[in-house]
Amino acid sequence: MSGFSIQVFLYADNLQIPIFLTFFLIYIAIFAGNLIIVTLVITNSHLLTPMYIFIANLSVIDIASTSNILPKLLAIFLTKENTISFAGCITQMYFFMSWTCTEFVLLTFMAYDRYIAICHPLHYPIYMSLRLCIELSFTAWIVSFLVLVGHAVLVYKLSFCSSHLIDHFFCDINPLLKLSCSDITIIELLNYIEGTILGITSFLLIIISYIFIISTILTIKSSEGRHKAFSTCSAHLTCVTMFYGTIICLYVRPTSSYSLKQDKFFSFLYVVLVPFVNPIIYSLKNENIKKALRFKITFLQKGK
Repeated sequence: MSGFSIQVFLYADNLQIPIFLTFFLIYIAIFAGNLIIVTLVITNSHLLTPMYIFIANLSVIDIASTSNILPKLLAIFLTKENTISFAGCITQMYFFMSWTCTEFVLLTFMAYDRYIAICHPLHYPIYMSLRLCIELSFTAWIVSFLVLVGHAVLVYKLSFCSSHLIDHFFCDINPLLKLSCSDITIIELLNYIEGTILGITSFLLIIISYIFIISTILTIKSSEGRHKAFSTCSAHLTCVTMFYGTIICLYVRPTSSYSLKQDKFFSFLYVVLVPFVNPIIYSLKNENIKKALRFKITFLQKGK
């Protein structure tokens, strides 16, 4: 099989350049915003703590995930050449799903980190050391990429004997399964099993962590103390809400209920909006990152 044709969004020819420029600016903003956070974390010793290392990992995922999809989308807008090779399509799907699973695991580890910091602050250096944080980060990346190998192999072996037109703006698993004339029962079963293990289990662990966190915050007598404790996890909670909201709408349902319009909308939210908003959330709601950014700007201005 030679490949697929990606049908992105229907638009008039006179809107080609404005749409390209809009997505190009969004991509640059996502790349720059997340790169700033990664740079601040690795170049400021006081930010080399578990919480900020996890945040830097999420920023790397946002950069990688959008770079996996948006450059090809921009090329389609600019040249109207919408073909993608079969191997390229499977590769795009594999990396997209792998980075999504990595984010599941990292958000769970971040919830545990906040639980230890708020509920057991005196034992924090023991239960969440820098070494453990790095090991957990590597575990999230390695496990997620290994788990999704099975998906890539099974989809690669599918037969696509009818239309090769993907009515989506990238190669996601649902539109690919929709095009296949093979039996996809095993893949759907694997989706539900892995969705339960990675998605539902991580979501429940996050909920349990926040039950303990909120219970502990409510026992703090001063309003200033409660506000300070809650502010340390509000950014994470906001990102968890956006992430799980879009993922649940995208994948927690059988292929038979697949809706093109809904999937394009929620995919757009996850691929574009969430990586765009995440750096804003973490920078606006985190005084340490804002201080590090101001210091870096002042240092660069003095250097000039």
